[in-house]
Amino acid sequence: MKVDAKRSGVLLAAVFILVATAAWQAAVAEDVVHAVSGIVKSVDKGTKTMVVKTSDGTEHTIKWTDQTTVTGAKDAGKGVADASTATYEGAKEGTKVTVKYTEKGGEKTAVAIKEASKATAKAVAQ
Repeated sequence: MKVDAKRSGVLLAAVFILVATAAWQAAVAEDVVHAVSGIVKSVDKGTKTMVVKTSDGTEHTIKWTDQTTVTGAKDAGKGVADASTATYEGAKEGTKVTVKYTEKGGEKTAVAIKEASKATAKAVAQ
């Protein structure tokens, strides 16, 4: 009986470690940062979302927050100059952007938005 108790203890510990490892991996996987480049198709400043259309035609709806950093936007408002997107006015239809985002529960939230220069956007559009 002592052998069966030891086996049960070892088996229980192994199951606990397996479950803890799986839970940890799931938690870490949600913080993965993805990137998408494309042209801004539409902007909803009320909900702080934009739709970015990639070169293969895929459309990504991405939300921005006060923690989203913005680079490359000129004359886009004081908030952008301070790396705050609360007043992000730079998101305009037709703008070439690269957006780094995280995805949680199917919702994409921008971590960083980089606007391409007009020369880059023109070269990409051709």
